[in-house]
Amino acid sequence: MKSDIEIARGTELKKIKQVAESIGIPRDEVENYGRYIAKIPEQLIDEEKVKQSNLILVTAITATKAGIGKTTVSIGLALGLNKIGKKAIVALREPSLGPCFGMKGGAAGGGYAQVLPMDKINLHFTGDFHAITSAHNMISALLDNFLYQNQSNGFGLKEILWRRVLDVNDRSLRNIVTGLGAKTDGITMQSGFDITPASEIMAILCLASDMEDLRRRIENILLGFTYDDKPFTVKDLGVAGAITVLLKDAIHPNLVQTTENTAAFVHGGPFANIAHGCNSILATKMAMTFGDYVITEAGFGADLGAEKFYNIKCRKSGVQLD
Repeated sequence: MKSDIEIARGTELKKIKQVAESIGIPRDEVENYGRYIAKIPEQLIDEEKVKQSNLILVTAITATKAGIGKTTVSIGLALGLNKIGKKAIVALREPSLGPCFGMKGGAAGGGYAQVLPMDKINLHFTGDFHAITSAHNMISALLDNFLYQNQSNGFGLKEILWRRVLDVNDRSLRNIVTGLGAKTDGITMQSGFDITPASEIMAILCLASDMEDLRRRIENILLGFTYDDKPFTVKDLGVAGAITVLLKDAIHPNLVQTTENTAAFVHGGPFANIAHGCNSILATKMAMTFGDYVITEAGFGADLGAEKFYNIKCRKSGVQLD
């Protein structure tokens, strides 16, 4: 039996513009990231076509410890539907480098049911995770600078809720002290790093309906509380526009292909234990615009991911499962 990587490397890929054309996306709307990966502008979403498409959710009664199985089944179902003449597209989450280099391994399916190019999808892909990491940590840096610059005015936060993120499993950075050194090196305080899929920015990107909605959600991020118990948000910090600009490319859904050269959207990747655990609403709606059947997945088991899919993603997006 061939390994996943042998199967992936033995598959002859189509140019991504051919894959896009096969589902009705115009060639001139395809923004190439190399030969086999592209971003598709969210403006192509057609809400009327979304209503006519069939959305299918793959979940599990009891997921394995590492959560293995749902992605492979989702891709396999899309392949099967296409094989019997249905226009089916799969919409999945992007993998995180932490689990990819941990016990879980990759998140692009397995065997003859994979999304390709598997190695690029599992690594840096189109840079979405890097953009989210940068946006999150930019808020951290600007917040620390705001506190430093305004301490002489008597301004301070009683409690800071905003931490930092990195897409690596690094337990030594979970709890840290920042601002050590000279007086000009900032205010000494406790902080820490979470993994990038646990970033609120990741959840926001995957729930946003467009750039304007993305900015509104970023403005509403709660950073902490002042000494008179008032909330302090990104809007109070005055940097929402700058943070949104960092995500201007990351908001576009990513188009790749399966082992049988059918279209697949892989976009966003919030963890299900701390967020809603689904790919982006924009990618799902994009798939529903161009596919009669869209297969997607929810993180962990039915009691966590599927419930969040119904209670959060369906409610926020207006789409319903078939």
